[in-house]
Amino acid sequence: MFLKKLVLLALVMAAISAFVVLDLGRFISLDYLKQSQASFAASYANQPLTVAAAYFGLYVLITALSVPGATIITLAGGAIFGLGWGLLLVSFASSLGATLAFLTARFILQDSIEARFARHLADINQGIEKDGAFYLFTLRLVPLVPFFVINLVMGLTKMRVAVFYLVSQLGMLAGTAAYVNAGTQLSQITSLQGILSPALLGSFALLGVFPLLARKALDLIKKRQVYARWQAVRPSTFDRNLVVIGGGAGGLVTSYIAAAVKARVTLVEARKMGGDCLNYGCVPSKALIKSARLAHQMAHAERYGLNSCQRNASKGYSPISFKKVMQRVHQVIAAIEPHDSIERYTSLGVEVLQGYARISNPWTVEIALNGGGKQVLTTRNIVIAAGAHPLVPPLPGLSEIGYVTSDTLWERFARLDAVPARLLVLGGGPIGCELAQSFARLGSHVTQVEMAARLMLREDPEVSALVTDALRADGVQVLTGHRALRVEKPAALATGATVAKPVAAQALPGAAASPPLPAAGGVLVVEHAGKELRIEFDQLLCAVGRVARLSGYGLEELGIPTQRTVETNDYLQTIYPNIYAVGDVAGPFQFTHTAAHQAWYAAVNALFGDFKKFKADYSVVPWASFTDPEVARVGLNAQEALAQGVAFEETRYGMDDLDRAIADSEAHGFVKVLTVPNKDRILGVTIVGSHAAELLAEYVLAMKHGLGLNKILGTIHTYPTLSEANKYAAGEWKRAHQPHKLLAWARKYHDWKRG
Repeated sequence: MFLKKLVLLALVMAAISAFVVLDLGRFISLDYLKQSQASFAASYANQPLTVAAAYFGLYVLITALSVPGATIITLAGGAIFGLGWGLLLVSFASSLGATLAFLTARFILQDSIEARFARHLADINQGIEKDGAFYLFTLRLVPLVPFFVINLVMGLTKMRVAVFYLVSQLGMLAGTAAYVNAGTQLSQITSLQGILSPALLGSFALLGVFPLLARKALDLIKKRQVYARWQAVRPSTFDRNLVVIGGGAGGLVTSYIAAAVKARVTLVEARKMGGDCLNYGCVPSKALIKSARLAHQMAHAERYGLNSCQRNASKGYSPISFKKVMQRVHQVIAAIEPHDSIERYTSLGVEVLQGYARISNPWTVEIALNGGGKQVLTTRNIVIAAGAHPLVPPLPGLSEIGYVTSDTLWERFARLDAVPARLLVLGGGPIGCELAQSFARLGSHVTQVEMAARLMLREDPEVSALVTDALRADGVQVLTGHRALRVEKPAALATGATVAKPVAAQALPGAAASPPLPAAGGVLVVEHAGKELRIEFDQLLCAVGRVARLSGYGLEELGIPTQRTVETNDYLQTIYPNIYAVGDVAGPFQFTHTAAHQAWYAAVNALFGDFKKFKADYSVVPWASFTDPEVARVGLNAQEALAQGVAFEETRYGMDDLDRAIADSEAHGFVKVLTVPNKDRILGVTIVGSHAAELLAEYVLAMKHGLGLNKILGTIHTYPTLSEANKYAAGEWKRAHQPHKLLAWARKYHDWKRG
């Protein structure tokens, strides 16, 4: 294949070189054409088919090689063959030549360009697949970009050959007709600029507006089609500008923005304001992690030159009270609740209704109020921000034994007097890892089961390994490559069966003895290496992921497509342009901060989309897992870059070298930066270590605003802080890209200065 590409490239270069060396361009000039017009006409009169065929072949060759002269040859077509035959020949020859140039660029360059710029081309190809024909048609009508450039660039995309040819044939027809017609009046043309009369320029301008108007008309037709069955119930006036379904991060931010711009907005929430993050996710889990981390530090006080906590035998004192830990978790939730409360949002101008919302038609929302009764609102726009709930796998016996999820454990465990003695965590993602580590540090014997070969699959293998080692050091029995089969009652254990006993959690000095194991509990049966193992537990925590809430909102009746999430376009619109979706229910990320990010786009597009709509931007999305050490990331990591074929350089700085990390006894982890080869432009960053999520913010800002590592290196960082790790990582990149030749000359200069 490489040899074929080389041969074709050589032939193309030879043809272009011959054109230049032999000065063949002199035959493709306006003066030569005018001087030879009579002889061309005579030849055509004597041998019409031969001249037409020769002209057609020459035109195809010139456009295929992308050499100058297409305009002159087009004029020649009008001068020799007249408007009818000239237009026919030029139209097909130009489209065929353009397609050959398109295919040549694809054959020679596409593989190498894809290997280097795969990430960028993926976005471009997605746009080409969706709107490529429309944009190519526009470019053909209004030749602001030279046609030969369009031919070559389009060849590097995934546009189908047939689409390229047909759109080119149609799009170039009007312009071709104008130039061929000008060629019929060749004797009156004194320069190529003379062709571009004000009338012709005006015609091209109108042609340029035409596809935009056509696109607008098509959008209106689609809009009428999707709303057709609802026109009879469309209100003439509306109660609200916006109704928002869901009081989590996405719904709260959407409502806040709408109220801030003085729109009349109603927020509907059936459960607790603040959504999953405040009540079941981010807030309670981070409160638990803090208590568990402090317990861990108390247990290892000798690392800081202190005596570890010792149990007072006479008073039975223990430094850990699980009941108080859970009380603190709920106190933290209560302290943050006012930020997301009904009272606060009402004071901001948002009407808040507590109840279950259902969309009965594209402009009507029916609300079954929690206090009884029903309220019906008509609205110009609707935003669905219903969030997600934990996924519970269909394991036989699971429902009979009982389980908790990341949503339900806060209420259920708050009623326990002591930490669960034997906790089984099903799932190896961020939620499972955070909770497994926390409960182990608080004294549980934790077993974590993951079907995949490693924990936290979305991270690089070295990150997974580091987190796994940290969990095991805290006493978690990590079982990867174990597939859950079923759950049984303890009595179902077969005599002599193999049992994977939970390992003992690392004992906390001074901790009270584990409470007696309850009679309840169960056994998880797993398959590993072709064998069945049984794992005993007292409590089972399902943390295998979350799924969008899609049922009960009227989406099925409206025909809004849903798979794992609600299907939306780039503007977060569903098939109904006035109905939007944000947050977990829309995807592609299940983060509180992305829900809030999407909320801005949904609110602005819904309220001001008649003037300007904005595409949701996911180019720089950070996320973090709050294990110890923390894992934070933005952009690509190495495994994603390799999978996408993106070329990169990797720069790494170890936290064990950082002064502040050493002083804090947190000298573990690293900063890993991926950059464009031989450039400081950042493709992605992964940080593992203490406060990694905080350290990541500098890189998020840099990527968002196109700042490279040289800018970070040139920024003063306070000493001694963890943030210096970012500067030192940039320094590692700089050291690897030293200008060795320049430094060699510098050495010679200094040697010379010393005499």
